[in-house]
Amino acid sequence: MAEVTADQVRGALARVVDPESGKDVVSAGMISGLVVKSGHVGFAVEVAPERGPKADPLRQACTKAVEALPGVLSVSAVLTAHSDKAAPPAGARKAAPPPPGARAAEAGAGNRILAPGVKAIVAVASGKGGVGKSTTAVNLAMGLARLGKKVGILDADIYGPSIPRMLGIKGKPSADGRTLNPMEAFGVKAMSMGFLVDEDTPMIWRGPMVMSALEQMLRDVAWGDLDVLIVDMPPGTGDAQLTMAQRVPLAGSVIVSTPQDIALLDARKGLNMFRKVDVPVFGLVENMSTFVCPNCGHESHIFGHGGARRTAEKMGMDFLGEVPLDIRVRETSDEGLPIVMTDPDGPQAAAYMAIAEKVAAKLDRGQARAAPRIVMD
Repeated sequence: MAEVTADQVRGALARVVDPESGKDVVSAGMISGLVVKSGHVGFAVEVAPERGPKADPLRQACTKAVEALPGVLSVSAVLTAHSDKAAPPAGARKAAPPPPGARAAEAGAGNRILAPGVKAIVAVASGKGGVGKSTTAVNLAMGLARLGKKVGILDADIYGPSIPRMLGIKGKPSADGRTLNPMEAFGVKAMSMGFLVDEDTPMIWRGPMVMSALEQMLRDVAWGDLDVLIVDMPPGTGDAQLTMAQRVPLAGSVIVSTPQDIALLDARKGLNMFRKVDVPVFGLVENMSTFVCPNCGHESHIFGHGGARRTAEKMGMDFLGEVPLDIRVRETSDEGLPIVMTDPDGPQAAAYMAIAEKVAAKLDRGQARAAPRIVMD
């Protein structure tokens, strides 16, 4: 069977009429971000902000139209609203702001529960990129699996997904209707935008599209019953972090940093962000803590040492542990062979296992919480 093409997808979408404008969604300019790869289709349906969740039937109609095409294996359609409105006429009265809680209530209205079979969701975050957050997230997930927990990992870094490479997973997820089946490696379930597009394909998406995609990877993936879902967050404190904090009852977060002051400055921002949105911070991990020469065994503190521990003590949170700067960790990550699983008796795996044990203990003490209600005025 020939693969479906972008032109065929646009042709199918051109038969979907927007009831509000009376035009088809293609000629109305409502379709953006179209991606077609090996039978997997993704796109966004853009509507005016005032329509919001009420326009979801239109998204569903677009999804059904594309699913009917021969060769389509899965469809990921996100609904996004933009506020690119013209300025109000001169002298027009400014609308009164909504009452407290109204925006949060509207955002949650009519939404299905995200990841209903997952007992606890833990975000692994960093204030800046390049500190080894994804490596820590993968090996933490593997460590929790070695402790006997049913584990999944969600790659929430839409723009720079790295979990497929680090888990050595190739291919595309299968689909049952609108539900995607997660990929699996070493007994850990995984989902990433990297499974749906080529590794070198950039995701040129606006913030609302990213947020909607994250929700769909939680809602429309058959995660099943998991003890914990590790979420590898993108660096920083932007849309993805706020979406996870608002829409998901996070059990807690783990902050990853290197020891030097510039990295710890951004790590403190990440910590304060989670505190502001009422997400418990399980603790701080110091990555690339010490370099041990593989030839002579000499220890060097290339990025400094102990800064994360001091920061944790100063800010009143737990210090979860140190991970060395070691070529074996880099090699196994690049090869898709997490060191916790492939060299379980080595000192590098021991460092990650110590962190996993501390996180597991916090989860076992029942630090999960109800979904927050956040008002952004």
